[in-house]
Amino acid sequence: MLPNTGKLAGCTVFITGASRGIGKAIALKAAKDGANIVIAAKTTQKHPKLLGTIYTAAEERIDILVNNASAISLTNTLDTPTKRVDLMMNVNTRGTYLTSKACIPFLKKSKVGHILNLSPPLNLNPLWFKQHCAYTIAKYGMSMCVLGMAEEFRGEIAVNALWPRTAIHTAAMDMLGGSGVENQCRKVDIIADAAYSIFKRPKSFTGNFIIDENILKEEGIKNFDVYAIAPGHPLLPDFFLDEHPDAVMEEKESNDSVPEVKEEKLQLQEESQLQKQPQLQEQPQLQEKPQLQEKPQLQEQPQLQEKPQLQEQPQQREQPQLQQQPRPRQQPQPFVQSMLPQKPHFGAVEETFRIVKDSLSDEVVRATQAVYQFELSGEDGGTWFLDLKSKGGKVGHGEPSDRADVVMSMATDDFVKMFSGKLKPTMAFMSGKLKIKGNIALAIKLEKLMTQMNSRL
Repeated sequence: MLPNTGKLAGCTVFITGASRGIGKAIALKAAKDGANIVIAAKTTQKHPKLLGTIYTAAEERIDILVNNASAISLTNTLDTPTKRVDLMMNVNTRGTYLTSKACIPFLKKSKVGHILNLSPPLNLNPLWFKQHCAYTIAKYGMSMCVLGMAEEFRGEIAVNALWPRTAIHTAAMDMLGGSGVENQCRKVDIIADAAYSIFKRPKSFTGNFIIDENILKEEGIKNFDVYAIAPGHPLLPDFFLDEHPDAVMEEKESNDSVPEVKEEKLQLQEESQLQKQPQLQEQPQLQEKPQLQEKPQLQEQPQLQEKPQLQEQPQQREQPQLQQQPRPRQQPQPFVQSMLPQKPHFGAVEETFRIVKDSLSDEVVRATQAVYQFELSGEDGGTWFLDLKSKGGKVGHGEPSDRADVVMSMATDDFVKMFSGKLKPTMAFMSGKLKIKGNIALAIKLEKLMTQMNSRL
């Protein structure tokens, strides 16, 4: 943990969304340092440990502004109601901009003069827009305020953004992840310590998009288990960061390997068609340039007789052509052969479920107590289920007999990769390859079972 130094003693810190979670943790950290705290939130009653309410904000001198208030809806374009879009735009982007505008005249007079937005680095990777475009736009609006205001008020006010490397356990995370998700999160204390580290820095430290773990490493923090809810447990990476190895691997696989294999298949099909087309085009050329026009019917009749011969011996013509034109095919052919095994063949899903069935036990069922339904697209797809409520567990094709607690939708190749350990469920979900309906906490439980089967798939 980062110790308090008293650097903020006597300063006034205005924090939006400070009634709970990250905002409250930052407020308590600053209050412990001797700062005056003004919170702006939906909560209107005085907090026993904090000095202000939203009604006292106008009476205070402001040295630091923390734009923490945020609204989230991880829904795609068609599933996001207009009211929800307006809420996210108003709270995230508009709220940050107008709160900053109102505080800037006071911040200019302060010796400290900091604005801190709880917003991510501006990452334009399309995967962060694909499944929750409205939320990303609204959140990036906060980051764009950092980008613009840092330059506009350079030398007068420090304007920075702070974002966690991993998921932080808050009420919002409980809502999104369900019961049990906290084990994959860090405490809000890590954000409070990172924010405090920023507040201690001079006004010249501005225009930065800071990751909590990075700045705390600069402070000499080495043991990050103190921030973990369950030390040693795998942590969920946060949104908008591409630096995780799994994310890089998945992006490379999705953008390079699979499309190249598909492209090679299409080229092989197109070439096969092109090889046949010239044979059919040679016949009209004989008709277009005959030297003897007096007996056209006699010329047409042999051609009609020759067509079956051309159809009967396509391989004899195709093989010489492939040998005569080896240049475009010499290199891709071995590449296709080496890549094709990585793509699931027909029956791969059925084989995966067979191995899943062999891995089940009464102990697994007791520990999970959930019914999963998989809606798979592509080869060997369709509807499948995994029943971990019935004795011994059940798997099969079609819908489960009991209502599913979790419905997962994805492509068959991604499904096989996920169960074989080549694709992390978290990254599949965050990148939009996996869509989940139902209890996400139960979906997380399934990850443990996948880990047990990785060596067998």
